[in-house]
Amino acid sequence: MIKTFSMTDTGRKRKVNQDYVYTSENPVGNLPNLFIVADGMGGHAAGDYASRFTTDMVVSDISNSHETNPIRLIRHAYEVANAAIIEEAHRLPDHEGMGTTLVVATIIDDTLYVANVGDSRLYLIDDRISQITRDHSLVEEMVRAGEIRENEARSHPMKNKITRAIGGDDEIRVDFFDIKLKEGDVILMCTDGLTNMVEDEDIRMIVHGSSDVVSTVQGLVKRANDNGGSDNIGIVIIEPFK
Repeated sequence: MIKTFSMTDTGRKRKVNQDYVYTSENPVGNLPNLFIVADGMGGHAAGDYASRFTTDMVVSDISNSHETNPIRLIRHAYEVANAAIIEEAHRLPDHEGMGTTLVVATIIDDTLYVANVGDSRLYLIDDRISQITRDHSLVEEMVRAGEIRENEARSHPMKNKITRAIGGDDEIRVDFFDIKLKEGDVILMCTDGLTNMVEDEDIRMIVHGSSDVVSTVQGLVKRANDNGGSDNIGIVIIEPFK
């Protein structure tokens, strides 16, 4: 039986919460479960609107789809959401340029299927912590090109510049991953409000030091805020085999 807990927090520096999360341990359309993290961007309330609107579009499309292949199903939902957010931005002048990161995951039997656009992340945690998604950010591209070291990325002045987002281009490029799960695995989905504030190894220690999914999420949010809370924080924790 899957156990999950999720929450968002505005953090200590921002006035508006542009992070949005969605979890369903029950079937959504032809998927047996569904988990989403989105980090919106845009002036005024546009980022808040973008993350919520995009998530609603993805859930609606998956709910009404007859497709059974999870990758094709999720890809279509991304495409529908991307087109819809661009149309909304044209319809609402004060929301022009809005967009959002988007991580979507589902667990089918013992396989985790993940889709990602942007720099929100999905981690797999067992005796170590492994980032499954790859950030679509300028700084990550610089790391991969060898222009800067990984430990320099966290404090780089361009660390928040993302290269892919829902609403960024008419054609959306989505990364997909599938991972075989085993007993004891913990899945973390989160926005950069967590990962910019808390080191990966500290995240792993908090996860392993917590008694349940609720205290895990609360502990991660507290640590991010204690370390400065410079951004909104969005977190989903999933224990697939509880």
